[in-house]
Amino acid sequence: MTIDVLPRPHLDESNAPFYAPTGTEVEVFGASARRGLPIMLKGPTGCGKTRLVEHMAARLGVPLFTVSCHEDMTAGDLLGRYVLTGGDTEWIDGPLTRAVREGGICYLDEVVEARQDTTVAIHSLTDHRRELNIERLGGQTITAAPGFMLVVSYNPGYQSVLKDLKMSTRQRLVAIELDYPPADIERAIILREGGTERHLEDLIRLGQALRRAKDAGLAEVASTRTLVTASQLIAEGLAFTDATHAAIALPLTDDRDLGAQLTALIGSYT
Repeated sequence: MTIDVLPRPHLDESNAPFYAPTGTEVEVFGASARRGLPIMLKGPTGCGKTRLVEHMAARLGVPLFTVSCHEDMTAGDLLGRYVLTGGDTEWIDGPLTRAVREGGICYLDEVVEARQDTTVAIHSLTDHRRELNIERLGGQTITAAPGFMLVVSYNPGYQSVLKDLKMSTRQRLVAIELDYPPADIERAIILREGGTERHLEDLIRLGQALRRAKDAGLAEVASTRTLVTASQLIAEGLAFTDATHAAIALPLTDDRDLGAQLTALIGSYT
């Protein structure tokens, strides 16, 4: 489990990580935060879900606790556990408990990867109670501090009957659906993050072409993140073909025939 904790920023929007909205997601997120409503972010890999959460945590002036969910994650990973310290046992809060106590955002990234019995722990935080019950602390109940917010995300393209949020959980959440940004916004993102105008238009057109061909055998298409990575490699002096091969073609597939088709497509933009 990966846990990243961002320090509490000042209430100055200039501290917020760059995020280019494509709709009303910032307004919906802000309104939900003011009401203490939990949020579910839906969207493909690399479309900006995590960046939106980081941006909004900074704008709201609250700490952010990010948990990368996986199938072996237990309730203890979220809530906390007793650990041995110098021969004594000491309770250590997990990221969810810390967020509840401190009034921060707990962000469960790819929540459907976690076991369903683990996600049940969040139910009492997603309704009017806004409480967290910790059985291992003798049934201690913690009322969420002002500013606490639960945000979960997942990629709908990966879902199956075995990996999906229960309807009883989904109906507790405000949903925000994200997708890859339109060309003008993606252009601004790549230029800002990549730091070069070299082959900028080629990257935009290549990304759009790959997304149009999403049914050609690729499990995923080129995300904004991969286009930014390619731009960063180009800024370091790599040729367009080398940068896009390393950042896009190779990560997207291990299939030789499909890889050859991607290489050919990349070559058509040089």
